[in-house]
Amino acid sequence: MHEKGMVILQMVLIIFAINIVYVTFFTVRMILTLKGYRYIAAGLSIVEIVIYVIGLGLVLDNLNEIQNLIAYAVGYGCGVIIGSKIEEKMALGYITVNVITAEKNLKLPGILREKGYGVTDWSANGLDGDRSAMQILTPRKYELKLYVTIKEIDPKAFIIAYEAKTIHGGFWVKSIKKGKLFK
Repeated sequence: MHEKGMVILQMVLIIFAINIVYVTFFTVRMILTLKGYRYIAAGLSIVEIVIYVIGLGLVLDNLNEIQNLIAYAVGYGCGVIIGSKIEEKMALGYITVNVITAEKNLKLPGILREKGYGVTDWSANGLDGDRSAMQILTPRKYELKLYVTIKEIDPKAFIIAYEAKTIHGGFWVKSIKKGKLFK
């Protein structure tokens, strides 16, 4: 490859990499902000904006080079994917999982409590009769493990989850503070 082609390729790769890093930072910063980690998010935004200005500057200085714009756009898309994967690994916050099962005599609430989950259970009525309902609170990092445990015990369980924004009171909150969860 001749020298001009190498310079073009280097520029494309630099713009692509810069935008992946920028958008990854952007995605993680937004999530940290939403989860209440304001100061960490603010620090991250300082790095993020420097990277953004450098990347955008490279594209704007060479607007006649379509490959730079394409690299910028593709890097942006890749950054969204990478940022969301990082957020999944960070698994900040808590989720509430509602479980409804037809198995009235199931030992599921006790098993989940032994594993450290906060479980409130009650009897419920469904279209086809009596049900057992549970509300389970867990850190997001244990979410997938919880689903596996539930499905192992009752593969037909109805499961729905949502993010818990505010948690106050109860034994579970005290257990978190004492570090006594998930034996």
